[in-house]
Order: sequence, then C-alpha cells, then structure tokens
Amino acid sequence: MSEVKNSVDAALRDRALRVVPGGMWGHLHANRLPEGYPQFFARAEGCRLWDVDGRSYLDFMCSWGPNLLGHHHPEVEAAAERQARLGDCMNGPAEVMVELAELLVDTVAHADWTQFQKNGTDATTSCATIARAGTGRRKLLAARGAYHGAVPWCSPSVVGVTSEDRAHILYYDFNDAESLRAAATEAGDDLAGIIVSAYRHDLARDQELPTQGFATAARAICDETGAALILDEVRAGFRLDLAGSWERFGVRPDLAAWSKSIANGHALAAVTGRDWLRQAASQVFVTGSFWCAAVPMAAAVATLTVLRRDNIVARLEAMGTRLRDAIDASAARHGVALRQSGPVQMPLILFEDDADFAKGNLFCQTALARGVYFHPRHNMFLSAAHGEAEIDEAIAAADTALAAVAAGSRTAA
Repeated sequence: MSEVKNSVDAALRDRALRVVPGGMWGHLHANRLPEGYPQFFARAEGCRLWDVDGRSYLDFMCSWGPNLLGHHHPEVEAAAERQARLGDCMNGPAEVMVELAELLVDTVAHADWTQFQKNGTDATTSCATIARAGTGRRKLLAARGAYHGAVPWCSPSVVGVTSEDRAHILYYDFNDAESLRAAATEAGDDLAGIIVSAYRHDLARDQELPTQGFATAARAICDETGAALILDEVRAGFRLDLAGSWERFGVRPDLAAWSKSIANGHALAAVTGRDWLRQAASQVFVTGSFWCAAVPMAAAVATLTVLRRDNIVARLEAMGTRLRDAIDASAARHGVALRQSGPVQMPLILFEDDADFAKGNLFCQTALARGVYFHPRHNMFLSAAHGEAEIDEAIAAADTALAAVAAGSRTAA
C-alpha cells in the first residue's frame, strides 16, 4: 500500500514539514512505520479510526494505549462533557479530584494516597523524585533497554542528554535477580529505589512477563535496604489487574506510575504510593498548569467505574486469546514461523529470521490494505470495543497478510 502523492495526508505532511522540525516528532511519527501508513487522522469511534483521506482502520494501537474502553466511550464522554460545562482548567482543582483520588486508592491495592500529573513521563519522574526525597538517597536502578519516559534521565535517545543527567542511574537485566542484586550492591547505602516495568515491553524484542523469583527479589531488596520499589504501570496499568499488575505475584510496590488508559484517551497521569512516602510526596515540588484539569479527572472517574463494573480485564483476555490462537493457527497453515509474546491483551507479533523487519513490514502493510492497523515492532493494545466480530475481522486480515509473508518468503528463497 503506497502513499497517495496527491492525498490530503501527503499535503498535510508537506505543510507540517515547513513549520514543525522533521514534520513530526517522537513515537507518533509515521516515518517509523512501513510505507503506506497515514500520519494524520480525522476521527475515531469504538475500535476504529478514519484517516484524513477517509480510509477506515480497525485499530490495534488504541492511541498507543490510552483508549482502553474504545474511542468516545459514551459514559466517559458524557462525564467529561458535564464537567466541561462547569469548568476544566481553573485556579485549582474541582471536587472531582478528591472523588478520583478516593476511587484510585480504593481500586489500587498498595495505594494509601495519590497525586495527579499529565503524562507517563511526569508520573515516572515524580516517582523518582519522591523516592529520593523519602530516602535521602540518590541511586535508582533501571532495567537495560526499558522505557520509562522521554526526558534526559530515562530517554531512549542520548541526543541532547549529558552523562550528568544519568549519573545516579544504575542498570540491571530484567528478570535476572542476580543482576538486580549486583546493581543494588553497587548502589550501596545510596540506593533510593528500583524502577521496573509491569512486564518487559522493550521495542522490537519478545515481551517478557516477570518471573515470581524476580518480582519477589525486587521487593526483598527494597525491604532490606529501605529503598522504594517503583512499578511503572504507564503502559500496562488497568489492562492486567485493576489492583496492580504485580498482584498475581503477591508483590506490591511502594510507588506506581499510571497514565495512558486511566482516563480513556483524556490526558491524565497519576502516582500512587504507600504511607511511608506520604510526607515526601507532600514536600517535593512537582506541578503543572494543567495537572489539575477537571475534565480528564471526570473522564477517569467514569473509566474506573466502568472497569470495575464490567470486568473489562476478563473481556480483554478473552478477545486477546481468540486473536492469538487464530494467528498461531494461521501461521502454521501458511508455514510461517512467528512469535507472539507478552499478555494477550497487549499483543506483539515478531517473525523468525526477520532482522530487517521485512516480513513484519509486509505483514502489517498487507493487513493495513485490508483495513486493520497493526504495528510491526511495538506491542499493540486491545480495547473493550474489540468484540468477537472485530477480532474475526482482524483474524481474516492477518490470514491474508500471513499468506503474503509466505509467498514473499518462497520468492526470496
């Protein structure tokens, strides 16, 4: 599927290039995707997107995670509209902030308190700051290759980053308890915290759920040293377990960072924490002019209410399993070797012998031509709007795409 030269999307790209460095920035840049993917979109509804040229897509990126219930969920949007008529960005928060804080503390198992921010990087950075304030120490342990945001202390890019920005970050290997202990030993009595993703979701590699031994070791090291265990829930939060992604391991963090799906597409983030860090959280200066905007908070109350009422996690698991099993079966029929990894509600598909992602790109381009928006390297997301009919539509597109990969492999051979 090649880009239409005279399309509305192409014209917008040309215009943007004149007034925006590179035409676009960050992970939303369509140039990071195979040829043919649109850059600009006109609207979204449920689990579908329409680009500015009128083409529709069954959406498996969910705005890169935020749309957990589906675009324009009626209860969420009604709550947001009611609050918008009253006020949004005011001189201080609205009453809904307290309601949301109470609901979060009641929902998240480890939470004794919460604070709100605007995006995931705000939340992870606030966690790091609170951990340092609460312990009086400097060192943070982070997994090699993990993504915790786009500011100098954790950005995946080193452009514009100095060594001083990361002077107090030490690294370990995810799911390697010995590596984690070695990093903690290196930090010594200056260890403020361990930050860890809910599961390993590094770009362009197999996803990896934590082992019980690794999760237990992370908790034990923090208990032994007085450091804070920080769980980065920005990507996985509310998709695996409403009470917390590590509840299945019986491991609760001291701090957690939340964003993406917390308000179903409205811009909001949160930090939740345990009582021993309450005073530190009240003393650090973290703020933003839009951090207490009331409309996203009203959307978040509605989102959490639906999540708790409708058992959305179970629905995501069921639909994700349906998709994963069918793609495995289709790949076997076509003789295509691939790997699906991570939670089924956050699928990733990688192909064997595909170092240059030629197979992955062909798979995604073919599916896109059938109206299904997959990603060749990044984990995808299901929403509650993906029902059996939508999953079957995706399965049919994936089958056609796998046939194209098989044909391409035979031609190359």
